[in-house]
Amino acid sequence: MKRQSKKPRLKLSTTWPMHLLLLPGVLIVLIFNYIPMVGISIAFQNFKPTKGFFGSKFVGLKHFKTLFTLPQFNQVVFNTLFISILKIVSVLLFATLFALLLNELRKKIVKVSVQSFVLFPFFVSWVIMSSIIKDLLYKQGAINEFLTLLGVVDDPIFFMGNKGWFLAILIITNLWKEFGYNSIIIAAALTNIDKSLYEAAYIDGANRWKQTLYITLPGITPILVMLMVLSLGNILNAGFDQIYNLYNSLVLNVSDIIDTYVYRVGVLQGQYSLASAAGIFKSLVGIILLTVSYRLAYKYTDYRIF
Repeated sequence: MKRQSKKPRLKLSTTWPMHLLLLPGVLIVLIFNYIPMVGISIAFQNFKPTKGFFGSKFVGLKHFKTLFTLPQFNQVVFNTLFISILKIVSVLLFATLFALLLNELRKKIVKVSVQSFVLFPFFVSWVIMSSIIKDLLYKQGAINEFLTLLGVVDDPIFFMGNKGWFLAILIITNLWKEFGYNSIIIAAALTNIDKSLYEAAYIDGANRWKQTLYITLPGITPILVMLMVLSLGNILNAGFDQIYNLYNSLVLNVSDIIDTYVYRVGVLQGQYSLASAAGIFKSLVGIILLTVSYRLAYKYTDYRIF
């Protein structure tokens, strides 16, 4: 048998412009993602800022043991998982439904206008959005005044201080901000479905519901799997920007997540080693979940990102 000829290797003399284009991105990742990883050593030391990384005493896994025995840490982990799962499920479901409905619009100008409208909140920071939400939902806010005017309530509802209402506010406002971006990704996947499949289904007597069920949904399954896999990798993030700008001491039991806990313990209380241990725990769990979800996606849907 003849040996297959090897593919010719591209020489650096011809590919250096592409490497040069990559250089800024590589430097940014190196400076902001990899060099700060030196700080991981803090979790294994009794870190003192005056002594630095090399002068602080090494204590091994002491801070991890302390972290897992803290009574509030179990509640923090539960809150993180609970809030994050609700956010992921609600955003994916609503974004998929919205993209399917948007796909039924025939006038392009209307479709583009609606897409732009729902995408706009994605680019607004939580600092600005939290101010708007607080102004609307405080006791003297516009929503309470409107409900009182209609006679729905006699006394203003303390939305921001009620645990049940606050959780609903977190999920709904996150949905408002995030679903537009995800729906556009799904809508883009819809455009790649072969139109002849719909024509063949129509000839065979399939109505719009059956076309959606047997053509559209299977056609966008890969992109839904990708969004789910990427979301599971960030399941322990739960949205620090949103929660930090909205929560208060009255709802701390149901809204305190790992990131806010690390901020309070590490920055406000100065327990840098304990906060670093919590951060490493979050990163390790995220890596495990991302790996497992990717393997399951490849096993059951034959989908891979790379």
